[in-house]
Amino acid sequence: MDKSRYRAFLTIFFFIAGVCFSTWASRIPTVKASFHLNDAELGTLLLTMPISSLIGLPISGFLVSRFDSRVPLTIAFLGHALALTLIGFASSLIVLVASVALFSFSTRILNISMNTQAITIQKMYDRKINGSFHALWSTGGIVGISFSTLLLKLHVPIHIHFSIVAAFTAIATLIFSNHLLKGDRSEKGNKIIIGKPDPFVLYLGVIVFFSAVCEGGMFDWSGIYFKEVVGEDIFTAGYLIFMTFMALSRFVSDRIVERIGMAKTYILSSALIVSGILLAILFPHFWSALVGFSLVGFGTASVIPMTFTLAGTSKKYSPGLAISIVTTYVIVGMLLGPPLIGYIAHAFGLQRAFIAFAIAGLMITPMSRMFFAHKRKIEAAD
Repeated sequence: MDKSRYRAFLTIFFFIAGVCFSTWASRIPTVKASFHLNDAELGTLLLTMPISSLIGLPISGFLVSRFDSRVPLTIAFLGHALALTLIGFASSLIVLVASVALFSFSTRILNISMNTQAITIQKMYDRKINGSFHALWSTGGIVGISFSTLLLKLHVPIHIHFSIVAAFTAIATLIFSNHLLKGDRSEKGNKIIIGKPDPFVLYLGVIVFFSAVCEGGMFDWSGIYFKEVVGEDIFTAGYLIFMTFMALSRFVSDRIVERIGMAKTYILSSALIVSGILLAILFPHFWSALVGFSLVGFGTASVIPMTFTLAGTSKKYSPGLAISIVTTYVIVGMLLGPPLIGYIAHAFGLQRAFIAFAIAGLMITPMSRMFFAHKRKIEAAD
């Protein structure tokens, strides 16, 4: 068993996923302008994503219980490539909505597949490594947003931009997917048990929901915030700085967690998110907004990797299904938050709407304290 080899090839797919998502997110202002959408209409378009993702819940559960995770991972990345191509060439709202729905659906499947592999590989190591996978996702995001910024400066049309990224994704998937970890399908804990929710998974889900509201909001609205509130023509600057500091934080997050523990790291993350958002709201100027967005990047970086690691220790569900359930909260937060912001922004202005992100970041602290209190009760009972 060559754990280093499996880890290396999985990081490639985390990287590609980051490139794909940031490619889409960075060009949302372009889509908004091309179809002449106001904030509320853009919010409605973005609402397509959580709906299609939730449809994928039973399908993702079926896939992780029937196949090794590399099988749905491969299918999802090829679906990702197709969705990006269709978004780039969309000439009507119907085609655009269908393409965005496919992109969101494939995002769900690939996230569950990648993180299932990551948790399995994490168990092969004595030290924490899960944060490093998400660091490569953020690094891919930096590359994607940097490439988007370059093509924006060169006035390259969105359909050419998305086609290039789609071709890269499809080719890399076909080349590298066969080198991923095999035989990781769990034989037990693969069925969702209907009834009273498992508090262990529920608390984790609510924590990442609030974090994902902030993270998804930065993905989808940071460019528009810099364009319309800060007044920058190169509107990708805010998104780029957010992704850069998220990646930097994730490269050191495993060490931070080992030093101060997960409980304190959640509180630190919450404080950084709130302070960063408030700084950008109160001082909507180029440098202050950049500093604010960098703090938010630092704050959101550790939450999802930590939570997925904890979900993998569930005694009720297999790692794949536990991650699938928790990922539902992630996707709902990441994809429901942005359209909500769109509606608030349409009524009260985008600058005021960002207060919702500060509130969401603040909620991570009490929810994480409730989770660890519950965890201590479980450990005491054992």
